[in-house]
Amino acid sequence: MAAADALEGAPLRLGSVAPNFQAETTIGRIDFHEWIGSNWTILFSHPEDYTPVCTTELAALAKYQPQFTKRGVKLIGLSANTVENHGGWINDIDEIAGVPVQFPIIGDKDRKIALAYDMLDHQDTTNVDSRGIAFTIRSVFIIDPQKTIRLMFAYPASTGRNTAELLRVIDSLQGSDKHRITTPVNWNPGEDVIIHPNVDNEKAAELFPNFRIVKPYLRYTPLSKDSLYIGNK
Repeated sequence: MAAADALEGAPLRLGSVAPNFQAETTIGRIDFHEWIGSNWTILFSHPEDYTPVCTTELAALAKYQPQFTKRGVKLIGLSANTVENHGGWINDIDEIAGVPVQFPIIGDKDRKIALAYDMLDHQDTTNVDSRGIAFTIRSVFIIDPQKTIRLMFAYPASTGRNTAELLRVIDSLQGSDKHRITTPVNWNPGEDVIIHPNVDNEKAAELFPNFRIVKPYLRYTPLSKDSLYIGNK
């Protein structure tokens, strides 16, 4: 699906091309696809600046940013206010986080990008601004270097996200792309993974010498934490 199709209202699904856009951000005007480049990207939205849950989320992401950078992941936020408004809010976030916010935040006061990504709140009809326009919910999109959407989360305005879970999912996605594996329930990096069903036992023995068979369709193998990252051998 072309990016233009998504902007015209085609539903976004896993595997869709992330809609491209041009926008003002706290680091200047960007073309989203150009800004992504050859990186993985997490695009996340917030209902409004100077709100308590949003502030805690951005502070946590600022602290975790080195971990995302290690994995080749760029972060970019979106809030339904102007870039000028973001500037003062970032000072508060820096203070709470104890480290500076280094990722950009998009200004989307008119919700054009929020509409393209279906980030609007249709559940809580009171969650609107003075013009009656719905605020953005806590949406998350993980986008790979091919600009393909690999994961979508949507949280209500009342519930903050789990930053460690975003790292866990990145490790799973990158590990799966690299090693022909999948990750089981409640998996964490460093724990055993599942060999992909399209890998037969002969190939599995070559790729994963220490694999074990629980069921013909369920085969586990150890996989080191560091080997998950795309940039590592």
